[in-house]
Amino acid sequence: MQINLTGHHVDITDALRSYVDSKFERLARHFDHVINAHVILSVEKLAQKAEATLHINGGKIFADSVHEDMYAAIDTLIDKLDRQVLRYKEKKSDHRGSAPKLAAEAE
Repeated sequence: MQINLTGHHVDITDALRSYVDSKFERLARHFDHVINAHVILSVEKLAQKAEATLHINGGKIFADSVHEDMYAAIDTLIDKLDRQVLRYKEKKSDHRGSAPKLAAEAE
């Protein structure tokens, strides 16, 4: 998975970059069809904001998070993305797996 990391009004340090990379490995464990991710870290007054767009087969997934601490914002962002990716994965598997069950029950 390719991760594009951008900072608005914040310098992207090596520590932030490695933290984001380590957190996105969790998404790669759950779902390996992520093509790339675009992550934007920004600061607006006292609010630290993290937002990400994942490009996957068949669409895009977007999430954002605002917190006082940038690392906490990244953590909640990953939690939101993880839930959305798992829900997307379940929809894909349920969609294909539901047809034979209905045919078996009809007989």
